Amino acid sequence: MSLLRAAATVSGLTLLSRITGLARENLTAAIFGASAFTDAFFVAFRLPNLLRRLFAEGAFSQAFVPILSESRAQAEARCGADPQAALAETKTLVDRVATSLFWALVAVSLLGAAASPALVWAIASGLHEQPEAFDAAVVMTRWMFPYILFASLIALSAGILNTWQRFAVPAFTPVMLNLCFIGAAVGLASRFDPPVYALAAGVVMGGIAQLAIQIPALRRIGMLPRIGLNLRQALADPHTRRILQLMAPAALAVSVAQISLLINTHIASRLAPGSVSWISYGDRLMEFPTALLGVALGTVLLPTLASARGRGDDRAYSELLDWGLRLCVLLALPCMVGLALMAEPLTALLFHYGRFDAHDVEMTRRAVGGYAIGLIGLIAVKVLAPGFYAQQDVRTPVKIALFVLVVTQLLNLLTVPWLAHAGLAVSISLGALANAGLLLRGLHRRGVWRPTPGWPKFLAQTIAAAALLAVALVIAVPRFDWIALRAAPLQRIGLVLGLGGGGALLYLGALLALGVRPVQFMAHGRRRSRDA
Repeated sequence: MSLLRAAATVSGLTLLSRITGLARENLTAAIFGASAFTDAFFVAFRLPNLLRRLFAEGAFSQAFVPILSESRAQAEARCGADPQAALAETKTLVDRVATSLFWALVAVSLLGAAASPALVWAIASGLHEQPEAFDAAVVMTRWMFPYILFASLIALSAGILNTWQRFAVPAFTPVMLNLCFIGAAVGLASRFDPPVYALAAGVVMGGIAQLAIQIPALRRIGMLPRIGLNLRQALADPHTRRILQLMAPAALAVSVAQISLLINTHIASRLAPGSVSWISYGDRLMEFPTALLGVALGTVLLPTLASARGRGDDRAYSELLDWGLRLCVLLALPCMVGLALMAEPLTALLFHYGRFDAHDVEMTRRAVGGYAIGLIGLIAVKVLAPGFYAQQDVRTPVKIALFVLVVTQLLNLLTVPWLAHAGLAVSISLGALANAGLLLRGLHRRGVWRPTPGWPKFLAQTIAAAALLAVALVIAVPRFDWIALRAAPLQRIGLVLGLGGGGALLYLGALLALGVRPVQFMAHGRRRSRDA
C-alpha cells in the first residue's frame, strides 16, 4: 500500500469516527439530558479517559512503535534468509512488552477502583452535596477503570499493526467505542437504575470490542501477543526498559497539552458568559481537519520513519519527511483558507439550532477564525514530531512544547484583552506555528530532513491556488444570509456542501493548471512504502 493511500484510508476512517462520535454526543444529550447523574458519568469517565490519553494513545505509542520498528529491522538483517526466525525474535519483544503492560495496568486498575471515592471527590468535590450522584460516580469509576487496561492493549495492538502497515483496523477501532456507546444508550438505559449506568457499561463494552476486532489482524501477521506470568523477565528485557524510559518524557509532552487546555479554559471562564462554549465549539471545528490530515499523516509516517531508521537509510528518512511536509502544505493551505472564510456557514450548519442563537454563531465564528490562522502549524506538528520520535528522541519535542506553552500564555496577555475569547484561539495558533517552526529547524540542523529540489516553485504554486480559492470564497460566502437559512436547513446544508465541493474543485483545478501533479505524491509514497 502506498503511503498516500494509507493516509487516505486512515483519514476516511477518522472521519467516520468523528461522525459517529457526534452522533453519540447528540444521542446521549437527547436520552439522558443534563442532570446530576449525567454529571456523575462525565466525572467518572474523566479520569480513565485522561489516563488513556496520557499513556495509551500518547506516551506508549510514541515510545513503542519506534523501538518495535527498529527491533524488527535489526532482526530481519540478522536472520537474513530465515524470515521465521526474525518474526520469532520480534514476537518475543512483543510478548514481553505485553506482559509488562498488562500486569502494570491490572495493578493500576485495582488501585484506581479501591481509591474511587477519593478520586471522585478530588475531581468534583461539589458532587458530594448530592449523595446519590456522588455514589453513582464512584460506582461508574470502578466499572470504567479497567477501560485503561483495554485502551493500553488496544494501543499496543495498533502499534504492532501500524508497524506492519496494517493501518485500516487500528483507524476503525474508535468507531467501535462510539457504536457501543450508542447501543448501550438505546438498548440498556431501561435496564439500569439510574439509567446513566448504561453509558458506563457502554464504555467497558467498547473497550472489549475495540480490542476484539484487532485480534484477527494480529493473528494474520503472527503477532498476537502472549501475556506471560514472569513479570521480572519481561522487565529485564533492554527493549522493554527503553520503552519505559521513553514513556516518561512522552507522558510529559501529552501533559503539556492538557495543562494548556486547562489554563485556557480557566481564562475563558473569567470572560463573558458563553466564552468556554464558544472556544469549545471552535476547537471542535478545528479538530476536524487536524484529525483528518495531521493524525492520518502522523500515524502513517511514524512506523515508516522508524523502519527507515532501523535500516540506517538516512536518505529514505529525509525523503519521507519531505513527502509528509509537501502533502501537509498541499492539503492544509486550502483547509486553512476554507476554515477562515467559511467559519460562519460551518458554525451555523453544525450548531445554529435550539438555544444556540445568532450571537453564539458570531462569537464561535471569531474563535474558528483564530484557530484557522495556525491550522497549518497544528497539522505540521503531527508530521514533524514523528521525525524525532522515530529516532527515539522524545525529549526535544517535550522541551519545545514546554517553551511553546510559556510563549502561548504570554501571548494570551496581549491577545485576550484585545480579542477576548478569540484571543485564546489566536495565541494557540501562533504557538502552533512556533512549535512547527522549531521542530522543522531542529530536524534540518541535524541533517535529518534535507529539502528536495523544487520547494520554492511548489510553495508558489500552492499559495497561488489557495489565493484563488480565497478570492472565490470572499465573493461567494457573503451572498447568503446563513442565520436566516436556519428556517431552511436542507438548503443551508446544500449550500455549504456546494461551496466546499466547488472550492475543492477550484483549488485542484488551479494546481493542475499550475503544473502540480498528484501522481507525484502517489508515486513517491508508493516507492517509499515499498522500501520501508
